[in-house]
Amino acid sequence: MSKVILIDDDPIYHRISQIMMKEYGHAEEVISSTDGKATLNYLIENKEKEERLPDFIFVDLNMPEYSGWDFLNGYRKIYQSLAKAIKVYIVSSSVDPNDVRRSKTYSFVNSFIIKPLKKEFLQGLLA
Repeated sequence: MSKVILIDDDPIYHRISQIMMKEYGHAEEVISSTDGKATLNYLIENKEKEERLPDFIFVDLNMPEYSGWDFLNGYRKIYQSLAKAIKVYIVSSSVDPNDVRRSKTYSFVNSFIIKPLKKEFLQGLLA
């Protein structure tokens, strides 16, 4: 069973993803966040508490105020100090090749996924 943080500004997407992650991915806990900065602060505050850290983070790129890129830039500064390795996935509606290319500059990003999340992906990842 896995803990997941989902960072996205769309509440409908949150609900659909939560249902899918619990149904197909057997996620124990799915935390929804519309604020990447608050999520980053949570990770910093709990960086030494392995049980409080998620196993996976799914982050959207295009959000108002604090974008997914902002989150990734902040995460880049702290990820090596976390008590456990967290798998980070970009989940975006962007099909811009520049976004895919840019995502590869973050060594901790596992993959760039074009929305929506697929049942088969979740079954393989979170099972």
